[in-house]
Amino acid sequence: MSITVRFCGAARTVTGSSYMFQTAAGRFLVDCGLFQGQKTLKELNYGAFPFRPADIDAVLLTHAHIDHSGLLPKLVRAGFEGPILATRGTIDLCSYMLPDAGNIQEVEVAQLNRRNAARGRREVQPIYTQADAIASLQSFRAVDYERWTEVIPGVRARYWNAGHLLGSASIELEIAEQGSIRPLRVLLSGDVGPEAKLLQPDPEAPSDLDYVIAESTYGDRVRAVTTPALRRQHLATEVRDAAAAGGALLIPAFAVERTQELIVDLIDLMEHSEIPTAPIFLDSPLAIRATEVFRRHAASLDPAVDASRLLNSPHLKFTETADESKAIMRLSGFHVIIAASGMCDAGRIRHHLKRWLWNERATVLLAGFQANGTLGRFLQDGAKAVRIQGDEIKVAARIRMIDEYSGHADGAGMASWIAARRPIARGLFLVHGEESAISGLAGRVAERIIPGARIFQPVLDDIYELAAPKPRMLDVDHRRRLAPEAVTRLDWHNEMSELVLDINDRIAAAADDRARGVIIRRLRRALEENDSRTSNR
Repeated sequence: MSITVRFCGAARTVTGSSYMFQTAAGRFLVDCGLFQGQKTLKELNYGAFPFRPADIDAVLLTHAHIDHSGLLPKLVRAGFEGPILATRGTIDLCSYMLPDAGNIQEVEVAQLNRRNAARGRREVQPIYTQADAIASLQSFRAVDYERWTEVIPGVRARYWNAGHLLGSASIELEIAEQGSIRPLRVLLSGDVGPEAKLLQPDPEAPSDLDYVIAESTYGDRVRAVTTPALRRQHLATEVRDAAAAGGALLIPAFAVERTQELIVDLIDLMEHSEIPTAPIFLDSPLAIRATEVFRRHAASLDPAVDASRLLNSPHLKFTETADESKAIMRLSGFHVIIAASGMCDAGRIRHHLKRWLWNERATVLLAGFQANGTLGRFLQDGAKAVRIQGDEIKVAARIRMIDEYSGHADGAGMASWIAARRPIARGLFLVHGEESAISGLAGRVAERIIPGARIFQPVLDDIYELAAPKPRMLDVDHRRRLAPEAVTRLDWHNEMSELVLDINDRIAAAADDRARGVIIRRLRRALEENDSRTSNR
């Protein structure tokens, strides 16, 4: 009997998590996430799925983050009629996150279409609407941690707390294997939380498996050992420096969990007079809703943290409407703004960055992973200028990074997590990471934990046969949606933006109008020579 897995996302990238399993009895997905980052990847969200949605019998969802859940409304709209199995915490969060994602897509597409109309370009449609997202919520079914649930005939699943996010899970699968009294045992890590996470317990998962499919987001990094006290101390230092600069402290933060962790620590530091007292504006309708979910689930969070009280502090100001958000932009002096998205790729944080990035009194504190091709990554890498909503913005603000609030285990943490899953009889697949991170984690675990020959690094749309002593990759070159290098490298959209910024810098730095004219004529000549070569082919 054939048992296969297709890597439909998060293969050599950290976004678009989705893995399709096929057995003789049917097909099911683990996760169905939105692609983020560079435009070449984002365009996959608008295209057809690499399978017929009506042929999928069930979806197992590891957690609510949009890169794992964000295409579920599109899946349902396209014909999927099965259950979406998730923990209660994940369902509560998705009930806000998915409609919010649909609304963001509608708003951003409306803005894009206004620009397209002015440029004579055709209109585009959103990936899905808020109504599609709300309709998809009817498909969710709650599962409990550490209890078996039947998925399709011959397949059952068990969810384990992954310590990453409220409701997050690693998913254990048992798949009946023809000719064997023992089922094929597969574990998908989902996103695994680090040690000493503020609101979540340490991750749990079983051992004695045939296959492990493990995330590797920070596979090539090892963080300094930290504690809650050290984390707060680092945050306090960054806040005091931002206050001394006299401008806004902008914190692009993932709306769910990261935001709540930061709020809890900021309020605690203010109450203990370790940082200046200042208003904290939570400028994200989704983060506000998520904060309400955390309040409701406070009993399931770390009992050492009085999350319910801290999340109700008078220092915390909710700005739900667009008008309230715009009012913040009129403020001067030190204040704190926490807004989504965490990678600066969408949402209200882009408006605040446009308002403050050019100002040397401002501070931008990046508090999470910044995927390749995102605005956050360009800021982290030291860009001198960026483009936001078509405008060039010089970067004069202080760009700072705090890694202790990451929701992901580092390379050493993931190696320990993998070691605890032994024996792994047939293979380890490393996913949900960029090439350097996957290679780093592979080098860390090869031979010491598992033989190097049993470590696999799939690329987008790879299909592996699992019902064999060793996994075998099937020929899928004719089915690939993107060439492997298109997934791992910056695309032409990013290169074009960098080129436009470089041209503007060179022209602005030229000595006079005559020198500027020389630069423009040389560029025009290069374009004409390229046109000539193209027409002669």
